[in-house]
Amino acid sequence: MMTDPSWSTVHARLHQTLRQRSLLPPQSACLIAVSGGQDSLSLLQLLFDLQPKWGWQLAIAHCDHGWPTDAGMADHVEAIAAQFQLPFYLATTAQQPLAQTEAAARQWRYSELTRLAQRHGFTCVAVAHTQSDRAETLLYNLIRGAGADGLQSLTWQRPLSSGLQLVRPLLDFRRAETGEICDRYQLPIWQDVLNQSRRYARNRLRLEIMPLLRAQFNPQAERAIAQTAELLQAEVDYLEQQVQALYDQHYDPQGRRIDRRPLQPLHLALQRRLIRRLLWQALPEMPTYEQIEAGVALITAPNRSRSSTLPGGVWLVVERPWLVVASAPPTKPLRA
Repeated sequence: MMTDPSWSTVHARLHQTLRQRSLLPPQSACLIAVSGGQDSLSLLQLLFDLQPKWGWQLAIAHCDHGWPTDAGMADHVEAIAAQFQLPFYLATTAQQPLAQTEAAARQWRYSELTRLAQRHGFTCVAVAHTQSDRAETLLYNLIRGAGADGLQSLTWQRPLSSGLQLVRPLLDFRRAETGEICDRYQLPIWQDVLNQSRRYARNRLRLEIMPLLRAQFNPQAERAIAQTAELLQAEVDYLEQQVQALYDQHYDPQGRRIDRRPLQPLHLALQRRLIRRLLWQALPEMPTYEQIEAGVALITAPNRSRSSTLPGGVWLVVERPWLVVASAPPTKPLRA
């Protein structure tokens, strides 16, 4: 399983990706998240094979949700770690079992991976999301009404905490390719029965929608959709850089207000992002499309115009050149 020294095309692809995107610098201390499925086992095998060239310090982490369907999975992954002669770290839930929802499980896993990495001195956590995952995530977020930020999710890397990066080295690999890697190296895939359950929306996308798209519209649907996410990522990064500069220049943190005058000639895309950032700092949750649009309308509204009440008793109020985040609706004209 571990001793095949051959240098395959998939090794060359990953090696080149890591160099081009600076995902795992030489000598990095990397914690590999291994579920036992084909994607994470493929990532483990490839990084293990590339380790002599890069000098990484590798270890394996597994998150046990405490679900009945996971019984034996942690032992399975620990045995694999022993075969690879890599350190093994296990996270288990204090709440037994963890609620069987996608969002709760994902949030808990990232929290535990961050904790383990920080405790043991790792600088990055590698997860095995693939091009297939990226395409499915874009479709999932599109159906939910996400904007460009949501559609470009599953980026190549993002910070988990100060000094700790989450990296996704396999975003150029399709799920079919990770299956081929497991076959080639005879990796012992753990068959998670929950991956076949149509109770979960992402499973329905994977099992029903994506095969239909490949068969009826485009055999390369996953690649095409994932490329869209890649294009959106660059555009979102650029827009956020512009918004950050504008926000720093025109936002008054002490008055919780932003100058409307320089915002008025801006493109609608920048106006929306500036209003979203203004609201995001004041609301208990991410502002909705309707709340952002209402805020954009106030950029050119008459003095003393105001929004409807927002969550947490927050209002947006026009005070001459300012758009102010207020904790209550004004009863008299506000002073500059």
